[in-house]
Amino acid sequence: MAFSSGSVERKEIAIMKILSESQEPLGARVIAHHMKALGLELGERAVRYHLKIMDERGLTRLIGRRDGRALTEKGSEEIRSALVKDKVGFIISKVETLAFRTTFDIDRQAGLVPVNISLFDNTTFDDALRAMKPAFDAGFCASNRIAIATEGKRLGEIIVPQGKTGLATVCSIVFNGVLLKAGVPMDSRFGGILQFRNHTAYRFTELIDYTGCSLDPSTIFIRARMTSVEAAARSGDGNVLASFREIPSICSPVTREVIDGLSDAGFNGVIVFGETSEPVCEIPVEPNKNGIVLLAGLNPVAAAEEAGIEADNNAMGTIMEYGDLLLFRDAVIEYRDLVRFRETAREMN
Repeated sequence: MAFSSGSVERKEIAIMKILSESQEPLGARVIAHHMKALGLELGERAVRYHLKIMDERGLTRLIGRRDGRALTEKGSEEIRSALVKDKVGFIISKVETLAFRTTFDIDRQAGLVPVNISLFDNTTFDDALRAMKPAFDAGFCASNRIAIATEGKRLGEIIVPQGKTGLATVCSIVFNGVLLKAGVPMDSRFGGILQFRNHTAYRFTELIDYTGCSLDPSTIFIRARMTSVEAAARSGDGNVLASFREIPSICSPVTREVIDGLSDAGFNGVIVFGETSEPVCEIPVEPNKNGIVLLAGLNPVAAAEEAGIEADNNAMGTIMEYGDLLLFRDAVIEYRDLVRFRETAREMN
């Protein structure tokens, strides 16, 4: 059985990716089936060969003869860092996929919308809510509708792990998705840090090109503590997360109509709609196009991080039904009522 080193690496990365996406251990037969779905013809015997090598390297471990393999911590780290070149352009691909999956209908105010998922430690989540409130109140978000889920519950396709509380915030890709259904192509160009002065969007101070990025720009800027969302919400001066996008100028009337409809439904992420071919927040715009600046949905989470409350962020994480999202204040009340109920039940037992 002869493989080139590149071929072996790609097959083993594919096996580890399949294992990383499974909630339970997998056997060689199941892995081979998944490999075929990925366009990689690898028989059950060949999968066992690779698994044996990966066991020896400490990437996988056998969990009973029938239960199959699971990734080790080393294997999980390897899959996160492997083949970085294959991840270039991953974010723009994710934007396009979520835009296509968006089904929100303005007239019915129903359908699927893209959301970011942030996971907080249970012990810090109440503090996080207090830190995020000013950002929601000031409108530094794609929408003031959110969803909260406790451990074991779902937010779209994501299950909240033990010890965590999950927060879903609307992602600005909802504008891409609804415009796409209206026949308007929206080109997502950059994610960046937008400077506010006197409650007005002034200029971008940092930019990351979506097409050459393997990580979401918002999560990068949050980790680097480059925002001052709380200050912007309080005084009107500060640095917030935003993105720069373009549409063909011929689509401008339809775009404005769609944006107005989304605003009526609680999506208020558009803060600048530029004139044809005119720069927007000091960013040049292509000829016969209009530049648009959108606030990022993770701004409230950035405010929590500024207060020292960390979260694991999965930007553009999944899609959820619009009807499952509540206004921030209503979601907080519902969550705190649930916590009090559980505490009372524990005391009674």
